Amino acid sequence: MRSRIAEDQVVELAEMFRLMSDPTRLRIILACLDQPAAVGEMAERLGISASLVSHHLRLLRAARLLQADRRGRQVFYAVGDEHIRSMLSDMVDHVAEGDVEVEPGS
Repeated sequence: MRSRIAEDQVVELAEMFRLMSDPTRLRIILACLDQPAAVGEMAERLGISASLVSHHLRLLRAARLLQADRRGRQVFYAVGDEHIRSMLSDMVDHVAEGDVEVEPGS
């Protein structure tokens, strides 16, 4: 069986999933899913320090999971890639469905 992506891309993909496996980083990404958010806003919403948010944002930007947009003195972060947005939205929907009952005989 031939892989769809090169080995170095597999490593990059694994790193993205590793970054998203941290609950705090995942909460930060989800906070940026629907609309851009500033560091202070995320820190307040998530109940963590702005410096901790900034630390996680640096890692998420380096992995191209989030993009930054400077507006005056503030920087807003957003999920800029439609692939990431779609995958996360689908996974959120999947989790929100809860336990689906399996019908007898299926």
